[in-house]
Amino acid sequence: MLSASLLSIIEEAGIAVLTLTEDLEKDEFLSSRLTRSETQRHVKIIGESIGSLSLKSQALLAEVDWGGWHTVTRQLGENSHAAQEALWFAVRSLVPATLMWLRVYRQNQPEIFECKPLVNESSTKP
Repeated sequence: MLSASLLSIIEEAGIAVLTLTEDLEKDEFLSSRLTRSETQRHVKIIGESIGSLSLKSQALLAEVDWGGWHTVTRQLGENSHAAQEALWFAVRSLVPATLMWLRVYRQNQPEIFECKPLVNESSTKP
């Protein structure tokens, strides 16, 4: 159930990133403090959610670039040119690719995205 909730958070934050950055060029994006700040907030939400996903869940969604997300998340913690480049990479590459793969997995393996109690949880109830 936790994985399904985290995947939903990732999708919602990803859609917010795409909405915020639609039709923006890199220079325009980087010079827009408000848009960049809000986009970074959503990218960090994605990164934190991914950091909370179990390795088993990540293995089920093997096509998602988990390593890329871990690198971007780490770089966003810095106050540097590399952090801006990492954010732009997330906006233009990681977020769209991740959302595309999540759509594919949702279509082919919907059970991964279902919020249902774990087997152990349901067996302890009277």
